[in-house]
Amino acid sequence: MLDQTALVLIGLLLGGWTVLAAWAILAARSRQKSAEASLRHGRRLSRMVDEAPVVPLLVRADGRIEASQRLAQWLGLDAVPQYLSELDTGDKGLTKEKLAELTEAVLKTQKTAAPFRMVATPRGSGRSLALRGHLADPQVSPGGAALVWLFDSSDSESESELVKLREDASRSKGDFAALVSLIEAAPLPMWFRGPDGALRLVNSAYVAAIGGETAEQAVASGTELVEAVDGLDARQVAMQAAAQNQPIERIVTLTIGGQRRACRVSDLPLGEEGIAGYAVDIEDLEELGRSFDAFREAQRSMLDQLSAGVAQFNAQKRLVFSNQPFQRIFAVPTTMLLDPPPLERLLDSARDAGRVPEVRDFPEWRREKSDWFAASSSQEEAWSLSDGTHLRILAQPVPDGGLLLIAEDQTEQLRLSAMRDTLLRTRTATFDSLYESVAVFAPDGKMQLWNRRFAADWGLENEFLDSHPHVDELLKTIAARLKKPQQANAVGDVVRAATLDRKETGGRIALADGRTLDFAGVPLPDGNGLLTVLDITDSEKAEDALRERNAALVEANAVKTRFLANMSYELRTPLTSIGGFAELLEAGVGGELSHDGKDYVAAILTASARLGEQIDSLLDLSQSEAGMLPLAREEIALMSFATALAADREQRVREAGLKLDLQGDESVGTIEGDRRRLSRVIGHLIDNSIAATPEGGRILLQVSHESDAGRKWARIVVSDNGCGMDPADLARAIDGIKLGGEGGRAERRQGIGLPLARQLIEAHGGSLQLLSEPGEGTAAIVDLP
Repeated sequence: MLDQTALVLIGLLLGGWTVLAAWAILAARSRQKSAEASLRHGRRLSRMVDEAPVVPLLVRADGRIEASQRLAQWLGLDAVPQYLSELDTGDKGLTKEKLAELTEAVLKTQKTAAPFRMVATPRGSGRSLALRGHLADPQVSPGGAALVWLFDSSDSESESELVKLREDASRSKGDFAALVSLIEAAPLPMWFRGPDGALRLVNSAYVAAIGGETAEQAVASGTELVEAVDGLDARQVAMQAAAQNQPIERIVTLTIGGQRRACRVSDLPLGEEGIAGYAVDIEDLEELGRSFDAFREAQRSMLDQLSAGVAQFNAQKRLVFSNQPFQRIFAVPTTMLLDPPPLERLLDSARDAGRVPEVRDFPEWRREKSDWFAASSSQEEAWSLSDGTHLRILAQPVPDGGLLLIAEDQTEQLRLSAMRDTLLRTRTATFDSLYESVAVFAPDGKMQLWNRRFAADWGLENEFLDSHPHVDELLKTIAARLKKPQQANAVGDVVRAATLDRKETGGRIALADGRTLDFAGVPLPDGNGLLTVLDITDSEKAEDALRERNAALVEANAVKTRFLANMSYELRTPLTSIGGFAELLEAGVGGELSHDGKDYVAAILTASARLGEQIDSLLDLSQSEAGMLPLAREEIALMSFATALAADREQRVREAGLKLDLQGDESVGTIEGDRRRLSRVIGHLIDNSIAATPEGGRILLQVSHESDAGRKWARIVVSDNGCGMDPADLARAIDGIKLGGEGGRAERRQGIGLPLARQLIEAHGGSLQLLSEPGEGTAAIVDLP
């Protein structure tokens, strides 16, 4: 039993093993078939990959690569290299730049899992490869490898199309970015609306204008820059522009930066994309336009006040403005101003009125005037009309293409110019014919005019005078011709007094050649100064001769007085010889006459009968008979009379270190009297003051007009601040008694004969009064009717 049971168990075990073996065989066959199918599928997939226009490239973290041989063929390599950096062999494979770009992209993908795309063209191969890279699946390659797919699109037309599309897209992106940047940087507010009119884009100028914070906030809030006008807001106006497919432009007032400013707002429809808009600030332009209009009105108002004719033409050569003088000069009819004519028609009208020159070919002449508008500079012409009118025409092109025409009537000016030339020639001839030498100096010291005698008196060259020298240069030149060169400054002082101080002064100067010149400065009404110079050499010689003769007469008078007082009747009988008369004179004076005294006596006895009569008259005056003498009556201008006396003594006053002041003016009038005798009397009074006044003193010569109770008279006062006299000395001086004052000054005061002076003044119907105070000075007052 046991054996049978064992056998059964063994049979069952063997049967189980048989079933298990059969199942194992069947399972192995099934797995073999599945493996073969997978292998066939793998081969099919591998073949499909090999035949596909794409090659995978696996780049491991250490830079090793795995790829099929096709990659080497596409890159022009002999075999697939082991590392990514070996894809560039120098003459084959990827270029250095593309390999660097691929390496950087692979590293970025391995670190960040960011995909990338790029295009490359290997060296030595005409293929165009597109590379797409991403992080490899861990089942493909764990450890962060990158899988790069290379697409061969060399034979595909779509690749060129794709490249073109990429370039267009890149260009469009750049253009759009530039456009957005331009709009953003634009200084004027700009915006863009969608088809529904809502704001989609605004620039920073728009945000600043509305006082917003950001462009996104302005778009989100829909804040409008342009206010509603006539019930239409900015969005409605933009929709109207889109509906009409026409831009709408309007001028409105906007609030920009807190200020109300005029702006030109434009809405531009852009088809189905939307509506663009912008606002241009024209406030400054409007203000400039208003200022220009105001300026033009003010200019035309001013031009109406000018005496010259002014006309303005626009770029179309039509008259737009003309002032009254222009209309009068060219006889423009009023009807023509209603329809402003062009320049050519205006010239036709002026020709009909005889207001343009007579020319042979008027149409050609008229066309030449039309060319003024295109001239590059102003044109000036002189027109002589048939009626004798002379016009100065100035045509000035203006920047706006117009023309400014100015017509000045110079007829009167030319006439006055001719008269002026005649007057200048007359003045020159008059100056040259004067006995005195004259010169006119400007206030700045420049010599303006002179006559030929001026050059002759000072010995100056014409070339030097033609340079219109300054008075300082003139003084340097004449100083070398003076006896005392330092006296040249006196001439300069006279010129400055006449031009700057407006005072009449004078002086006398001696030249090195022996001549004596008398000069005076006179202020002229036009601000210049006149310097007059007179050669008084001969006059001085005549004065010296007369002075010597007068001295002889005085000596003879003294001799006669003594002679008559001391000699007997026998000695008063007429004498027939010069020697005998001389002996009697010597006996009368108690001494021997000098040689000069004898000569004077001889001159007296041998003079003509007329000279004898004059001596008798003078001797009679000494015996208080002056009131019985006949006087020469002539009209005497007191101011000129006093000026001449002061000028004659100016040199003596300067040498004595004194100052002589002349007071009075031409209003004192004239008197009738003997000029020669009055000159001697007043001159001797001035000489007394010169002799009695110490250095640094002052002498006053005053001429005035007095009246009282209907009686009028002229008063001449000669006063000084000399030593003066007490009452006793004053009485003796009036009686003609000499005083022995210190230094001879008081004695000199009596030496001219005050009784004789009083008799001469009384012979004219006047009076002489002498006032003096010791230490204060002396004053002689002469009243003449």
